Amino acid sequence: MNFLAHIYLSGDNDLVKIGNFMADSIRGHSYNDYPTEIRKGILLHRSIDSFTDMHPVYRQSKHRLHEKYGHYSGVIMDIFYDHFLAKNWDNYSDVKLEDYAQTFYKLLQDNYDLLTEKAQGMLPYMLGRNWLVSYASIAGLEMIMFQMDHRTKNRVDMHESIVELQQFYTEFETEFFIFFIELHQYCIEKLKELNG
Repeated sequence: MNFLAHIYLSGDNDLVKIGNFMADSIRGHSYNDYPTEIRKGILLHRSIDSFTDMHPVYRQSKHRLHEKYGHYSGVIMDIFYDHFLAKNWDNYSDVKLEDYAQTFYKLLQDNYDLLTEKAQGMLPYMLGRNWLVSYASIAGLEMIMFQMDHRTKNRVDMHESIVELQQFYTEFETEFFIFFIELHQYCIEKLKELNG
């Protein structure tokens, strides 16, 4: 799961959303340095990643990419699944995706000092290119993949995975729907647990 899914699965708590959003740049036990609600978001993010990596449907999706993209097949699949969430956003939220994205961007700007250095550095690009809304279109997805290639020094040409996306589009989307129902329910229960 990539940014959009992690934010959405955080529920309505703004600080949980922030923690979940920036969790990848927080290592080990250093999450304890953050306020309680942000810690919950970081722990939720880690639980989502573990659930996703072990899920047979997600693994089935990822397997189609593994031979060509190796280790990066998981990174690509996370972005593909965010595409299907964005494309089908009306199934999951009463708030328009554009409005949801703008509200989240403002949340990050208003809490800039709470963000990790990495998240602060990423913010101008995220806002400037409207990443969360870009996921919804193939063209937007391709732009994001080119950016990922740049960040990873073109190790595997992730932008080429748009070919596989289009080739197996129905299979990927069907798998996303099955998987996301289970992940969403898991996160509801996980949040209850974290809230004690």
